[in-house]
Amino acid sequence: MQPRNMSMSGVVDLAAVKAAGEAKQKAEQARAEAARTGAAPAGATRLVFDVDEAGFQQDVLQRSTEVPVVIDFWAEWCQPCKQLGPLLESLAAEYAGKFVLAKIDVDSNQMLFQQFGVQGIPAVFAVVAGQPIPLFQGAVPEAQLRQVLDQLVQVAEQQFGIVGAPVDPAAAEQADVPAPAPVGPYDAALTTAADALDAGDLGGAIRAYQNVLSDDPTNPEAKLGLAQAELLQRVQDLDPQVVRQEAAERPADVQAQIRAADLDLVGGHVEDAFGRLVDAVQRTVGEDREAARVRLLELFDVIGADDPRVTKARTALARVLF
Repeated sequence: MQPRNMSMSGVVDLAAVKAAGEAKQKAEQARAEAARTGAAPAGATRLVFDVDEAGFQQDVLQRSTEVPVVIDFWAEWCQPCKQLGPLLESLAAEYAGKFVLAKIDVDSNQMLFQQFGVQGIPAVFAVVAGQPIPLFQGAVPEAQLRQVLDQLVQVAEQQFGIVGAPVDPAAAEQADVPAPAPVGPYDAALTTAADALDAGDLGGAIRAYQNVLSDDPTNPEAKLGLAQAELLQRVQDLDPQVVRQEAAERPADVQAQIRAADLDLVGGHVEDAFGRLVDAVQRTVGEDREAARVRLLELFDVIGADDPRVTKARTALARVLF
């Protein structure tokens, strides 16, 4: 049954879901061509890179919406930096895309040094969803460094749904090229799932998308399709008028706000949905806060990580969590 007063296609056009799969295929073709010619494709992932004040916005702040960015403040004259820097670079390769390492020479970038309030070097920060997180100052043992990085990766994934992009360390070392993701013959299964979704068979669509994801967990078309199907299934029996009235009358009721956010998104009011849940996260604690945060991440999946509205909402979420 379709949700009352709502289009089954929802806020995400099924053509966009198909386009995501086509974009993945084109990216894989570009990587294959780069491997054949020995050239790095545009947008290739760099695990370790130098950053200056001019490139900070794009190389650190924007990138942090897709992958945790660890910042190493260092200087040529700093002896502890010469111990910590190579260790961080080695771990960046070992973690293979779970975080990237931005190196900032403090002698050449005094403004960044001051803006981060660095008291001494080496100093290591992280930026997640545009928000800076102090990690530690001074050289630390490798075991402690691994613990800090593990916690960072976990926070980025669990709190913001930011998981980075898996990279083959050998390929990254040679040409900064991401390893091609395995591709399966899923065209027929995805077509069946999309047809079921378009016909209103939400249960069938969900099962079909889940079957694809069981074999290919990162398949973008299946992830988008599943997120949309689950959203439509949640709202199919809701009465929009009742839900919106409850949300207006009970602003502290997290479940009421979650239901209203689902309706906002299905109705095309993406920023309203995101803002409602960010506000709910800010106002609540404990299980209620976690429920609002998790639903917000689920709605991010419906829209897609590359959408600027998702990037903006991730940053807003980071502000209220940190």
